[in-house]
Amino acid sequence: MSDPPVIDGARVRLRPLVAGDAVALHAIYSDVEAMTWWSHAPHERLEETEAKLAKNLVAPDWRAWAITLVDDDTAIGSIAAHEKRQGKVAEIGYSLVRSHWGQGFARESVSLLISFLFEVEGYRRIFADTDPDNAESNGLLTRLGFTLEGRMRSEWETHIGVRDSFIWGLLADEWRA
Repeated sequence: MSDPPVIDGARVRLRPLVAGDAVALHAIYSDVEAMTWWSHAPHERLEETEAKLAKNLVAPDWRAWAITLVDDDTAIGSIAAHEKRQGKVAEIGYSLVRSHWGQGFARESVSLLISFLFEVEGYRRIFADTDPDNAESNGLLTRLGFTLEGRMRSEWETHIGVRDSFIWGLLADEWRA
């Protein structure tokens, strides 16, 4: 995958994620509630977040953006796309600092990434993998037009136990409609 470009929205900007974003993103990675549905436990130390971010930045098949407000370059979240299979199929993931929950920033950010992947890069399918009990993320994907395609039982071994996964899919034609 190529380097991520800057993508501007009405209230948020997606810009390439950088190592210096670790300090701001530690607010997510250290938040027990925000990390409930992730595959790993909350980080206790900033160094854990720095190491995770450094590893993610060199992953050859993931592109990651910092979510910022258009008038402030401080990361309030992150969003990523992973070319899961050749043939223009991508998995997406996202997170947002708790102080920005419930204000529409996640919806705008995910919408920007979806539009970019479908309209600019020509992807044919985007999917997301969520915990069935992650009501907020499942609700967001539903509102954005994703279809719940399946449940993978006992898919993840996480810090809260073995968990199922919901697989959500969206096709380019569905997004355009």
